[in-house]
Amino acid sequence: MADNARAKKLADLIQVVVAEKLQRGIKDPRLGTHVTITDTRVTGDLREATVFYTVYGDDEERASAAAGLESAKGILRSAVGAAAGTKFTPTLAFVADALPDNAKAIEDLLDRARASDAKVREASSGAKYAGDADPYRKPEDESAENDEDSPSA
Repeated sequence: MADNARAKKLADLIQVVVAEKLQRGIKDPRLGTHVTITDTRVTGDLREATVFYTVYGDDEERASAAAGLESAKGILRSAVGAAAGTKFTPTLAFVADALPDNAKAIEDLLDRARASDAKVREASSGAKYAGDADPYRKPEDESAENDEDSPSA
């Protein structure tokens, strides 16, 4: 088992090498400028690397980018092996990053909450209290009670 620092360093190197190779070295039209490498994770034994990517575009562009990455896997692994200089070059697995989709879902939920808060704020703007403005009972004046109970002279 390699230590975590070495795995992190290798993951960072893989991310940089794959991104540069996609930008400059691969001429596949499916892998245009709309593919972004977001993160890379390496297993503890340094044998497998998972590369997370995002694609800006519709579902058709995402599918074609996934196919392009799968076809370029060998070239990318060779480039990683040349740059890393390790005994064993990790195998690469490409996974579409769900972070942008999750962020969009959270933004949609926040927009719905803001709209709901605005409706409540609008409905309560002219509202009045159901009872008195001060709902707490105050003790009656004790001096008035004492005057009624005391005999008059």
